[in-house]
Amino acid sequence: MSSEKINNSEKKCSLKDVLDIIGGKWAMPIIYHLSKGKMRFKELERSIEGINTRMLVKELKNMELNGIITREVFATVPPTVEYTLTYKGEKLLPSITSLHSWGQEFMD
Repeated sequence: MSSEKINNSEKKCSLKDVLDIIGGKWAMPIIYHLSKGKMRFKELERSIEGINTRMLVKELKNMELNGIITREVFATVPPTVEYTLTYKGEKLLPSITSLHSWGQEFMD
């Protein structure tokens, strides 16, 4: 790849920027679970082994700010919150699947 192509792509988005969004320990598991459809907060928390409430809240806020997920609040008592992947978030699924396949092949 020529250095011109690398420089042009770095101007648009660096790999560091991408990893800031999805490189955290919990981002990919969250995206994977949301790929199955809408989930309430507690459903999501229960489905991701080892995550605590504080970390889930932090990751969800980061992903919402970056347009990876949407958060919908319903006026119920107690409030009901549902999370879904956005189009932008769904476009990450092939990359996550590829990384998973790579891990299965080489991380023995």
